[in-house]
Amino acid sequence: MASLSTFLLHAFLWLGLATTAFSLSPKFYDRVCPQALPAIRRIVQAAVHREPRMGASLLRLHFHDCFVNGCDGSLLLDSTPAFETEKNARGNLNSVRGFEVVDQIKAEVDRVCGRPTVSCADILAVAARDSVVALGGPTWKVRLGRRDSTTASRALADSVLPSASMDLPALIDNFKNQGLNQRDLVALSGGHTLGVSRCLIFRNRIYNATNIDPAFAKERRATCPRTGGNANLAPFDPTPAKFDTAYFKNLVKQRGLLTSDQALFNGGSTDKLVKTYSSNPDVFWHDFAKSMIKMGNIKPSTGKQGQIRVNCRKAN
Repeated sequence: MASLSTFLLHAFLWLGLATTAFSLSPKFYDRVCPQALPAIRRIVQAAVHREPRMGASLLRLHFHDCFVNGCDGSLLLDSTPAFETEKNARGNLNSVRGFEVVDQIKAEVDRVCGRPTVSCADILAVAARDSVVALGGPTWKVRLGRRDSTTASRALADSVLPSASMDLPALIDNFKNQGLNQRDLVALSGGHTLGVSRCLIFRNRIYNATNIDPAFAKERRATCPRTGGNANLAPFDPTPAKFDTAYFKNLVKQRGLLTSDQALFNGGSTDKLVKTYSSNPDVFWHDFAKSMIKMGNIKPSTGKQGQIRVNCRKAN
């Protein structure tokens, strides 16, 4: 009997250790390389200082990585004979950017750690947080210990990344498939308080939508003609380099840039939350941080799964 209880105790302890080893933790690099996170922060701050738009770009990389088979750095992989890069997916082509900054972070982190220690997937998660902070937004404890995938899927990216033309039911479904609820959807969409979009993506809305402020539509048409000018940029809100609540204030005034933005405030189930965020920055900040942690937890590879890439653009 004693030996059985001893066995069960050991099994329980081992299980506890295994669970700890394979779950993400903010302290993951504290002992193996305490210099890692400060190194990431330094490079992100410098990159965002040089070009404020880079903050939005780095935040988006983490988001578009996590939605395709979990937060595993698959978005960073270039095409090989075995697979086509996710960078070519509809939601990414001519749109995702910031890869040079990720390369720079990787080189510096590997230098300060003395070897490849921090995964590219973790770099994306930390860089997203540091970008938000650099542009005046909230901070949160990033859970770490993700491993990098060895493959990518353009087809999966095409089918799972949310599109700018989605209505509210489609958006709710899309996020639900990732284990995210309506509150996460609205909070994470608030990431559009940063950055810009291309004329190609919002043209249909500014010429054909009925739920749009006419003065706003006119203003946007000035730089986005019916034909041509596909790459012309417009900000999501009036302060694209500041993490604030202007995005939500815009939605309440029917000045959402994308169809999927305005869908959040269009007589549906998320209207009340948009209103709340538009007038309560603290509530938005709290929810945004919470939802970022939740999104960062989508299907991570941990333990012995995957690898720690030497070069974020290719598997070892």
